[in-house]
Amino acid sequence: MFRGIDDLPANLSGRRVLVRVDLNVPMADGRVTDVTRLEAAVPTIASLADRGAKVLVLAHFGRPNGQRRADMSLAQVVPALADVLGRPVGFIDDCAGDAVAAQSVALADGSVTVLENTRFHAGEERNDPALIAEMAKVGDIYVNDAFSAAHRAHVSTEGLAHVLPAYAGRSMEAELKALQAALGAPVHPVAAVVGGAKVSSKLDVLANLVRRVDHLIIGGGMANTFLAARGVNVGKSLCEHDLASTALDILARAEASGCTVHLPYDVVVATEFKANAANRVVNIHEIPADAMVLDIGPDAVEALGDVLKTCATLVWNGPLGAFELTPFDRATVALAQTAAALTEGGTLISVAGGGDTVAALNHAGVGDKFSFISTAGGAFLEWMEGKALPGVEALQQETAA
Repeated sequence: MFRGIDDLPANLSGRRVLVRVDLNVPMADGRVTDVTRLEAAVPTIASLADRGAKVLVLAHFGRPNGQRRADMSLAQVVPALADVLGRPVGFIDDCAGDAVAAQSVALADGSVTVLENTRFHAGEERNDPALIAEMAKVGDIYVNDAFSAAHRAHVSTEGLAHVLPAYAGRSMEAELKALQAALGAPVHPVAAVVGGAKVSSKLDVLANLVRRVDHLIIGGGMANTFLAARGVNVGKSLCEHDLASTALDILARAEASGCTVHLPYDVVVATEFKANAANRVVNIHEIPADAMVLDIGPDAVEALGDVLKTCATLVWNGPLGAFELTPFDRATVALAQTAAALTEGGTLISVAGGGDTVAALNHAGVGDKFSFISTAGGAFLEWMEGKALPGVEALQQETAA
């Protein structure tokens, strides 16, 4: 099991703590336009600084490919971080080596300082041992609070954990506990909602889930591929016809594992992919040849809501339809609201993640009503695939601070 920052001494005066966070925030005209990721880092940074630590913030920004680029300097994020922290934040224009180490030693106890973009060093993404050694000079303790980067074995996300005493930050800890509750050791019955455009992008997710969940709800464009594999004519719908045998194999594996797969039996069709296009609800066996499926129908959504009422745990990744276009957001909104109501009622543990998923649940007005919503994209997907995450695995060691 990993250790959290509460396992560190109460008094951290004089200790330099390297804290890996996610500062890869959207910018416009030199200003941060969304502080969600900065806010997620606040509990860890504030707790360590309040205990006297010299907090040294590590992060990447963009893809500079080992080159110094002014437009990817973390200096531009410092004012916004200071704003959300409500305390001064310093900046050092490098993140490794003797010079930075000397500067870090001279910092005041309880101070917060952002170090320059880790990816300005070519060795960062290669997890280069030489860079690990140079970066480790800058701190005495390592804290990883960036689950969103935990699927990468880089110097600042994985390498440092092997040479410094390593701990999980508050955000990382919350994420890992939620994921453990959702798929690690969940209360059954467990339902999984998997949506999105293509089966090809979620093959490993589906293959892992059919072994772990009791109900697999498939929506989005990928549902068309499964319907087509079962002999349904899906008209001009987005569909990966070449994956028919793969879809049938997943269905067979689900049956063998005792997992019930739920595909829609009524759908919303239109002849144009645009907001408010003329549409109608049809049975899946009556999809017109010139139409495309853009959402799950109301009867199927009601039945899926009844399924969730029988479940204790839900994990959700991907929308059920073309949720960015009204009225093809109805199924996603309706099922999300049902899940939120069951969560608030105390009968369902609900965990969701992935970029489109977060946007869809916020659109449905339930972004704050699920048990936990992960903002991690790639890391959340790899976790759903059942893969070990290097940044998490590295925290499972026993080195005391």
